[in-house]
Amino acid sequence: MAQLFLVRHGQASFGAANYDQLSDLGRRQARWLGEYFRGRDLAFRRVFTGTLLRQQDTAREILAAMGAQSGLTTAHAGLNEYSAEPLYAAHTGGADPLAHQKDDYRGYWRTFKAAMYAWANGSLEGVPETWEAFGARTAEALQLACADLQREDAVLVVSSGGAICRALAAILGCPGETAIEMNLQMRNAAFCELITGSETMRMLSFNSIPHLDTPERRASITFA
Repeated sequence: MAQLFLVRHGQASFGAANYDQLSDLGRRQARWLGEYFRGRDLAFRRVFTGTLLRQQDTAREILAAMGAQSGLTTAHAGLNEYSAEPLYAAHTGGADPLAHQKDDYRGYWRTFKAAMYAWANGSLEGVPETWEAFGARTAEALQLACADLQREDAVLVVSSGGAICRALAAILGCPGETAIEMNLQMRNAAFCELITGSETMRMLSFNSIPHLDTPERRASITFA
């Protein structure tokens, strides 16, 4: 069966005015992943990303480290992350998430997790996208990425933690709460490996970071 590698983008700029840009560490994480893929002698038939800069730049760094052509990449908005700020605002009545992050980092994450749970169970009103619509667009993007693959093909998909875990929960038949817990544990530049074929996807690994899990690189493992 064909192989599908779902990769979360490298470390972005959490707490900054513009989150959608890789940090210097995020670029290194992506390059190290590309070196790992090259060491496995992988060659991707196609590469899909969302339209977000942090996703596209992660793919570019991976492919550059592999010595592969960046022209292989297709951007699909279905792989974009959910919009976090509207979820937080809908749950809190319009509180400033950036101020909360700076004032009480742990408190922010507790509040945001509660907002995610409310979104998944359908009790959060005034959001730009429903949980069901989020799942439908991620599923559609993966179907396109994996269309007409041959047995020995490999596909790279670079997305974000929430989108990846929403798709995985659907594949595994898990409830929304499980998707959220998976999302909150997913590390930057981690990958999930799946096999796909005959309209079936099966997960082989989740949240893998062999390119970072070495004594000299463990300090480079990040979550946001």
